[in-house]
Amino acid sequence: MNCVIAAWRAHESELRGFLIRRTGDPRVAEDLLQDVFVKVLAEGPAFCELEDPRAWLFRVARNHFTDYLRKQKRLVEIPDDLASEKDEMAAVETLTACLPRALAELPAEDTEALTLCDLKGMTQAEYARRKGITLAGAKSRVQRARRRLREHLRQACQVRFDEAGRVCCFVRREPTD
Repeated sequence: MNCVIAAWRAHESELRGFLIRRTGDPRVAEDLLQDVFVKVLAEGPAFCELEDPRAWLFRVARNHFTDYLRKQKRLVEIPDDLASEKDEMAAVETLTACLPRALAELPAEDTEALTLCDLKGMTQAEYARRKGITLAGAKSRVQRARRRLREHLRQACQVRFDEAGRVCCFVRREPTD
């Protein structure tokens, strides 16, 4: 146990300075230093077998400082009127009621591209092969169809988006039979 006390005395002031520079507060540094000392005592005789006690002490001090920083993260008060993810998902899920009608009102080429690539999961490369067009052509076709669908939903269903670009509200239109 004498090696523990000797190592501590040899490095205590250097550790204190290290922690004061990191925390900027001598009281906090002193608390962290005490935590390091407790860790040294807990090691007991195994501490005496360490190849480089100074490196071990600084690693423990750094770890305690990191833990201290994690605990200091400030929590932000969440306003009561903040929409929940569930509310946002409800708007998007109910918007699907407008989708069949909106797709039917688009040009056939747009409806086909969106149905195959976005709804049925066909890759754009596979779509290009199927239609006998280049991959670049297929990508352009799908992008144009998405833009037209978005604009159509905005007009026909009066879809509105929030600041983050997420659907916030719309007017429900039932599919026509």
